[in-house]
Amino acid sequence: MNPTESPVAEARTDVDTDHVALLMDGLKNTQTATERAAKSTMLTPRFYTTDFKAMDALDVSPVRAEWDRMMAEYEGDNNQDHFKRDAAFGEELKVLMPQLSPELRQEFMDFLISSCTSEFSGCILYNEIRKNVSNPDIKQLMAYMARDESRHAGFINQSLKDFNLGIDLGSLKRVKAYTYFKPKYIFYATYLSEKIGYARYITIFRQLERHPDKRFHPIFRWFERWCNDEFRHGESFALMMRAQPHLLTGLNKLWIRFFILAVYATMYVRDHTRPMLHQAMGLESTEYDYEVFRITSQIARQVFPVEVDIDHPTFRACMARLLAISQANDRAVARGGLVGTLQRGWHAARAFFTFGRLFLVPVKQHALPKDIRLDPVW
Repeated sequence: MNPTESPVAEARTDVDTDHVALLMDGLKNTQTATERAAKSTMLTPRFYTTDFKAMDALDVSPVRAEWDRMMAEYEGDNNQDHFKRDAAFGEELKVLMPQLSPELRQEFMDFLISSCTSEFSGCILYNEIRKNVSNPDIKQLMAYMARDESRHAGFINQSLKDFNLGIDLGSLKRVKAYTYFKPKYIFYATYLSEKIGYARYITIFRQLERHPDKRFHPIFRWFERWCNDEFRHGESFALMMRAQPHLLTGLNKLWIRFFILAVYATMYVRDHTRPMLHQAMGLESTEYDYEVFRITSQIARQVFPVEVDIDHPTFRACMARLLAISQANDRAVARGGLVGTLQRGWHAARAFFTFGRLFLVPVKQHALPKDIRLDPVW
């Protein structure tokens, strides 16, 4: 294999391929990045498991025509040759890496570790569903999505190796805690994760397309086609939810609102821990996040009958307050001892109350469109 190629770039796509094992077998990594990736906090990516029997019982026949077109797109695999480093990648690294300040380097490494963990989380979830279902529609879909996430995680991990910080994905799979979600919660959360991932990557790509002098690492050149994978994954979950319309009505609208707010709030707080990363790209963290929220909200109209009002003054005030609470909690953690513990409890209560206020912000209601599928045109 060419040393500039991802070890998973040529991953097979049949339903029997274990993409998690494929990733773990090809990587030798260091301890510090793995320990950081294994930490479970409110802001770090989680690993999930679900009810495999319920997943096996899914019926996509109500959306069969759109489903078959989507599966044909997966089979076409237009990103099969994308996740390979070209000759310019190494040259750019030699020129750009010495220019990074220690602070920017640290934030960028944190971004890569978080991104790799998130991609690997998807790979594990999709791979486990694939192994535990016999439903041919779901099994094949999960094989395709695990293939994609395997490539993404492997490609990011290569860039971590440039810092001698490659993640030991085998160890991470063993030691990181797993969260159980019912399938409907998996649908809501993973749909949002995939679509917001698209919105984040395309916003960065468009910014650096306009200002190539701000591109401080070659990995950003891959983001456009890369994020189209994330977009298609979101389309898959949109179809599964539209095939089960009860998931989008009644009290489930409250769960949809909860997950939108939880995903948005987590992103907002996490992104503000990396201000230099955004500044280096010519972005401001708050403006960047609201642009991502705007794109994600527009996309989610394909499947969610409710939309949070990101321009409502209370929404914006609560986001800023959650950030301030998180920063105060970090100071309490650093302080430690009895006082620090009491402060952490107080900050947790403040965060709960603030999220409650956020939940009560009026939402926008709309009818779902007849045509479900969207194109990644942002």
